[in-house]
Amino acid sequence: MGIEIERKFTLKNDSWRDNVKSSERLIQGYLAGNDRSSIRVRVAGKKANLNIKSATLGIRRQEYEYEIPLEDANNMLERLCEKPIIDKERHLVVHEGKTWEVDEFYGENKGLIVAEIELENENEVISIPDWADKDVSHDTRYYNVCLISNPYKNW
Repeated sequence: MGIEIERKFTLKNDSWRDNVKSSERLIQGYLAGNDRSSIRVRVAGKKANLNIKSATLGIRRQEYEYEIPLEDANNMLERLCEKPIIDKERHLVVHEGKTWEVDEFYGENKGLIVAEIELENENEVISIPDWADKDVSHDTRYYNVCLISNPYKNW
């Protein structure tokens, strides 16, 4: 069984930009979501994935991810996924040996920037960068699946 353990933070400032190692545009949409799980299609460059994630509140969730043909993913995004589609740039930032993913959103969620860090276990102690602010791991507004029905522009 796939497990994802991650914490999510808002940001204090843009100083994280000085340490970006790489960036990639991600386009993703949700085929379905309910109180048990969500099913997501994501395109990153020339690769596409189907992702199923449990709807558990908190930092630990079941997650399964499978590569799918790019053409199929683009068709699903256009014809089957709920709107608005999530459009974001993912920046990889290394801080004290750990890679943080800083997601900068566009479109309906323009202005939202959050940082995520994947953990080995729920009790892992991490060094929080100076640019990270509030831990919003338990705030469902920041879940990508929730940004479909309640985009950042409406907050």
